[in-house]
Amino acid sequence: MHRSTLNVWLKSGVVCFLALLSSAAFAAEMLQPGDFVGYSFWLISMALAAATIFFLMESFRIGGKWGTSLTVSALVTFIAAFHYMYMRDVWVTTGTSPTDFRYIDWMLTVPLLMIEFYLILAAITKVSGGIFWRLLIGALVMLIPGYMGEAGYINVTLGFAIGMLGWFYILYEIFMGEASKVAASKATPAVQKSYGLMKWTVTIGWSIYPIGYFFGYLVGGTDEGTLNIVYNLADVLNKIAFGLFIWYAANEETSAKA
Repeated sequence: MHRSTLNVWLKSGVVCFLALLSSAAFAAEMLQPGDFVGYSFWLISMALAAATIFFLMESFRIGGKWGTSLTVSALVTFIAAFHYMYMRDVWVTTGTSPTDFRYIDWMLTVPLLMIEFYLILAAITKVSGGIFWRLLIGALVMLIPGYMGEAGYINVTLGFAIGMLGWFYILYEIFMGEASKVAASKATPAVQKSYGLMKWTVTIGWSIYPIGYFFGYLVGGTDEGTLNIVYNLADVLNKIAFGLFIWYAANEETSAKA
């Protein structure tokens, strides 16, 4: 990539970051003392914005086949940061859960996260497009019924059950399916380590969401504030840390060849 093109992209990233900061500053004026839910939205939106700049700059530095994976990581954190600005505004002005905005975020970022499994394997070996499509479809099966249940379009129990099937389908693919077999047989040690961290993030980190759904909508007893703090903290692991695992593999692979 020519240096002039790189500078244009970097300047564009800085402009986007400053735009997010200006939105954040406006929202900060509405935060009330002791609103820890609002604080969690604030902190995580800024962490996501910072992660976006980091992943974008590293995608330019590392480049090659890893550039796509790091760019997708930047897209994930950028989309999430932008939505967190709006979610925080909903919370601080109404005191209600920003369910619609959260699911819009997830509908965009979760499929991108699933595609990352395909991209990190494609960076080091030839892989079947079936891995891409199975993970993408699994993500949509998990998300769409979940949203319809939370938003009241279908029975909450039915939405929960179908969404869990989608999640289990994803877990099967990354633990025992074709993606897992490719990672075990053809991936380098650095990629295998990142793949392992990513799949356990999808297992443990993502379990927070169905647990929150179960206690928040099926059995009750969980207030909206607690539920949002848990979801917000989970997004740090499931978006920022997920991207850092990919960055680790990319950095190790390119450093070894230098």
